[in-house]
Amino acid sequence: MSRTALLSMDLQVNHLAHVPADYLPTAVRALETARAARLPVIHVVLQLRPGHVDVHPRNKIFGSLPTHLFTADDHGAAIHPDVAPRGDEIVVHKNRVSAFAGNNLQQILAAQDIDHLVLAGIATGGIVLSTALQAADLDHRVTVLSDACAGPDPDLHANLMTKVFNRRGDVLTTKEWADTLTTDA
Repeated sequence: MSRTALLSMDLQVNHLAHVPADYLPTAVRALETARAARLPVIHVVLQLRPGHVDVHPRNKIFGSLPTHLFTADDHGAAIHPDVAPRGDEIVVHKNRVSAFAGNNLQQILAAQDIDHLVLAGIATGGIVLSTALQAADLDHRVTVLSDACAGPDPDLHANLMTKVFNRRGDVLTTKEWADTLTTDA
């Protein structure tokens, strides 16, 4: 039997500063939809070690970050309060782009018999892309919520939705996804 979970990815204060202001309410709706359907929600956030000792300077994305960012002490690395974990929702820390990087997410999914991942997060060309590709390679069913993903480049977002993600899984709006949950009941 297929079990579905929503991955709420990189909805951290620092990341939200780089997406349109109207994005956050849609991310909230995606979380509310999953919670109302009693689906597991897993929050995935970037957290690096103090001084970024886990980042090689050659890494173009993380090597140039100031070493105080995205550490446990960085207030901007916190999950935005509107989309913060509730109850027993799991929080997984990653140390690279993919939700699977540097953690035991795959082990958690296996232990919970989760094989369908619904993706929401920032940025479409970062964590969403990397996670969707890896999840598909790990034989998970993948659904990308087109309006619950965002990034600084709208053209890249559109291209990924129409030319990449739809070849590896489903691309739905949050409302379309919610409608599938009510018809499956």
